[in-house]
Order: sequence, then structure tokens, then C-alpha cells
Amino acid sequence: MKIVRFSQNGHSPRLGCFMGQDRVVDLEASCAAWLSAKGVVRSAAIAAALFPQSTRGFLEGGSATQDMLGAMVDATKAGKFEPVSHAVNTVRLHAPINDPGKFICIGLNYKDHAAETGAAVPKEPPVFPKWNNAILDPGEPILRPRGEKTLDWEVELGVVIGKTARFVPRDRALDYIYGYTIINDASARDFQFHTSQWGPGKMGDTLAPVGPYIADRSEIPDPHVLDVKTWVNGTLMQNGNTKNFIFDLGYIIQYLTNIMTLSPGDLISTGTPAGVGFSRKPPVTLQPGDVCKLEITGLGTLENPVKDA
Repeated sequence: MKIVRFSQNGHSPRLGCFMGQDRVVDLEASCAAWLSAKGVVRSAAIAAALFPQSTRGFLEGGSATQDMLGAMVDATKAGKFEPVSHAVNTVRLHAPINDPGKFICIGLNYKDHAAETGAAVPKEPPVFPKWNNAILDPGEPILRPRGEKTLDWEVELGVVIGKTARFVPRDRALDYIYGYTIINDASARDFQFHTSQWGPGKMGDTLAPVGPYIADRSEIPDPHVLDVKTWVNGTLMQNGNTKNFIFDLGYIIQYLTNIMTLSPGDLISTGTPAGVGFSRKPPVTLQPGDVCKLEITGLGTLENPVKDA
């Protein structure tokens, strides 16, 4: 299952999923049609409750929402139900989640990236936040902050939490993941290195493109064998693989849930491999008019241009 947020003709984004390669299913409208066909009273209201136009709300629905989704999928595969859908080329895709309760980032999670920055390999995961103002739709421009001269790219595997997690053992951690997406942890390096705290360079508006969809765990059976790549203006800049994580996803989730409760819809960005711009000799920085294209195995591509704020 690939979850998306989509819109048509300037209307507000709606929650959907891909059906094959060329159709997007409207989940709320499909559920309403499904229930109405079964004679359920107040089918529209029930569908709206089960499939709100919020990815976080969808995940908070837990088993009730997932059971309904599973029933519709099974009926569709059996030819007993035709969901409400739209051709992909008639919709605009938005960030598949724009309202995480927490947006947590892991720094220096590849040895080659730590080496290129001159940093020691960390003994525990460096953790810092982004905020929801940073989340950006596919195709929309990354805005270089005023005064910033060293805007950079970072391709990262994004993890979307699917159920409440606290004190989770490492060997059970993947059970708490709903799915995966691509995140560009775009970084305003000038602001990032003003102090020892990275936050100012990470939290700016538009500095976290996300997308194009969330692939659930059935789509990504092993998240530790994924190629992660970045191109800038068609030139390959990053070419890593999640097998080279310093801290695997089990360790990260165990570590985080010893500190805090993770909730459905929380978003974790898991670090970037070598190849960022500021560590190159000479450094390479994103300029207005540049285009970043990110790709992770099984998660599609995420592309955004750059412009000045």
C-alpha cells in the first residue's frame, strides 16, 4: 500500500492510495460508497471519521481504519468493488504527511558522512528536531533563507510510526513502523553552524521536502538494504545504502522510546550518507534555479527546485 495526499483543481488535499501505477484512490469517498452500498446509515459521516484528510488522523484510527481499508482492498482485488479513483496525471501530489506530532531527525548515521564532515563516529544517535513548517510538497521550491549562502541537500529514509511506542525492545521495533518515505533534510549550513546547536539550519520553512508517498511495511520488507541517492541538476551527488547505517532502525526506535513516547504519525528522518555539498572540495551549494532529485529503492523519487525566499 502506498499512501498519498492529493488534490484536484485547487481543492484541499485528500487522503488516498495508489491503485497500480496510474490511479489514485480517494479513501474517504471510496469508504462512503462501500458503506452506502451495504445500506449503512450515515455512511458519509462514518467514512469521514475512518479516513480523515490527515495522515496522522488516519494512523490514529488504528485497527478500525486498517480493517476497513483491508476489506475494501480485498473486495477490489476480487472484482466486487470499484473504488472512487482518479488518473494520476489529473491530481497534484502533496507531502504524504504534513502533520506529524513529532518530527525527529538523526544526525551522523553513516560512517562515510561522519568522516566527510570531520566528526567522530557517535556512540549514541545525535537527535534534533525539525518542525512541521519545514515540510514541503514534491515539486514545490525549497526556499533559501535570506542571508544563507551554503544551502545543502541530504537524502534520508523517513520512518512513519504506526502505533504508540514506549520502551520498545530493539528486536520488536519494526513492528511499530507503519511505513517509509523520502525526506530531503535540506540544511542551511551558515545558520546551522552559528552555534553548536544545529537547529537554526534545519528548522527553516520548506527545508524538509517529503514524498512522494508512504510505502507501508509490506512494500519494504527490509529497510536496511535500500539505495539512497541524490542528483543536483542531473549530477549524482549521493549514492549510499541503508545497510551502512551506524544505528539501525531497531536501535533508533529503542533509543527514542526510552526517552519519549512515539505516537502514530510521528516522523523520523534517519540520517544521510556521504556526498553532501559543504564537505566537497571545493564546496558545492544549492543556488536558485537548481533542482534536487532524491531516490530511495521502492519509494520513488522526490524532486524540488530551489529559489530565494
